[in-house]
Amino acid sequence: MINKLKQFLVAGIFLIICISMLRWSTDKDKSIKEKVSALFELPQMVKPPKLADRYTFAGENVPMNVDTRERIERELLTNSYYHNATTWALKRHRQYFPLIEKVLKENGVPEDFKYLAVAESNLMNATSSAGAKGVWQFMTPTAKEFGLRVDNEIDERYHIEKSTEAAAKYLKQLKNMTGNWVNAAAAYNVGPGRLQSSLATQKESSYFDLQLNDETSRYVFRIMAIREIMSNPTKYGYHLDEDDYYQPYDDVKKVTIDNNTLSLVDFAKEQGTTFRMLKYYNPWLVGDKLTVNSKKYTVIIPEN
Repeated sequence: MINKLKQFLVAGIFLIICISMLRWSTDKDKSIKEKVSALFELPQMVKPPKLADRYTFAGENVPMNVDTRERIERELLTNSYYHNATTWALKRHRQYFPLIEKVLKENGVPEDFKYLAVAESNLMNATSSAGAKGVWQFMTPTAKEFGLRVDNEIDERYHIEKSTEAAAKYLKQLKNMTGNWVNAAAAYNVGPGRLQSSLATQKESSYFDLQLNDETSRYVFRIMAIREIMSNPTKYGYHLDEDDYYQPYDDVKKVTIDNNTLSLVDFAKEQGTTFRMLKYYNPWLVGDKLTVNSKKYTVIIPEN
């Protein structure tokens, strides 16, 4: 009887130990899982941007109704969390904006249109699927109409100063054709003929009141959203140090070419640089030679 009681006590103690060990193991495993989970979870705070009570574009008021509020909010939200493109635009804007601002001002075009260049190309010499090229995304016929040379040697859509001059002239023409700067911005995207046709067909005078394709319907609001974010990046979570920004080129010299140059490779060597760096500083030189056609062309050459 005593032996059976001892056996029962031993079995009970063993069972208690097993249960305790199992509970400890489970708690330990749970703790490990929680730590592992916390290690690999993405810590972030996602919040929709707050809208202002009033918006303008190029000095023109934006009607703040339920439709326009949703459209500006959509673009603020999209571009606020479009991290790589927005960061890239912020890094590059000091390199391009001073020149763009100067040219727009000289041509009487509102400064807000510098953000149209960001919307079009993110301040890069991009090429669209339709064949539009450069920071301002000109198609070949429009580029030539506004005085840009486009051939197998030179493509001035890639020349930031000359293409900005052409864009300013084009925007002024669009404004005269469509009635105001907001309509001009929309026409830059969809084309003046199609915008004017939509205005006439729908018996409206403002872009904000038109039923358009999704891209154009969002276009002006996208420019506005880009302006809001780039004007106050820290408000939207973008923090760049001073040395993160690209600056206008320094340590360069300007060289005028007024004679036909059969080899840009040889020209680069004569100037103490490489063909690669010549193309880097002058992306509008798309060929390997230059026929000047009684004109003069100024190229940028790095001095170091």
